[in-house]
Amino acid sequence: MTTSSSEQGVSLGMPELPAPGYPDDVRARLETDAREIIARYPDSRSALLPLLHLVQSEEGHVTRTGMRFCADMLDLTTAEVTAVATFYTMYRRKPSGDYQVGVCTNTLCAVMGGDAIFEQLQEHLGVGNGETTDDGKVTLEHIECNAACDYAPVVMVNWEFFDNQNPASAKRLVDDLRAGRPVEPTRGARLCTFKETSRILAGFPDERPGAVEESGSAGPASLVGLRLARGETAPARVVHPRAQESQGSQDAPSAGQVAEEEGE
Repeated sequence: MTTSSSEQGVSLGMPELPAPGYPDDVRARLETDAREIIARYPDSRSALLPLLHLVQSEEGHVTRTGMRFCADMLDLTTAEVTAVATFYTMYRRKPSGDYQVGVCTNTLCAVMGGDAIFEQLQEHLGVGNGETTDDGKVTLEHIECNAACDYAPVVMVNWEFFDNQNPASAKRLVDDLRAGRPVEPTRGARLCTFKETSRILAGFPDERPGAVEESGSAGPASLVGLRLARGETAPARVVHPRAQESQGSQDAPSAGQVAEEEGE
């Protein structure tokens, strides 16, 4: 005897209806921005990534409506747009907070305390990975690498760096974000909301006075190797292990002395 799908608890479901379009005024505004973006590329489909940032700046995440808009503007199928939007983690697929707080839990940051930071922030905020606080301010997630290992453990907020963190400093950070207090990243421009960040990533200028100048460049720890290569810093001194044990290199036997003693 065979069992029907309904008896097995399997729902075949109905085909999903097409995504609704943007209101006319919103679409007109987004079309103007989209055409500016598309004009930068010799092949229009190359503009898909910045267009996804553009629609994300409208609603705070990439909606089905946003993907339909991108497909219409670039003469792509919604399946092609969806394949890209779901591949890159920078595109949010559900409503998220004004501040995306990412804690690096890759090897070095984890060893230096990243795992502890992430665990305590989850408890402190009452959310899990990828979840948003009830006030809509903070979305917490773990990130595999923030590309700032020389400042581990690192937390990023809307892609701006907060270096050398610990559980206490990370809690203060999210508390300040939720309270609306000014927060300055270790490196980079002052924080703006995730929607504003997405518009900048779409390729539009940061119009906040002085924000570009604040961005700066790489921090001192990131430039040590470059300074060594230029001879601007004294080369590192390699100390023989036996010299450390004898509390001074003068008392330690040289490599030749060791060889002579072993030869005897």
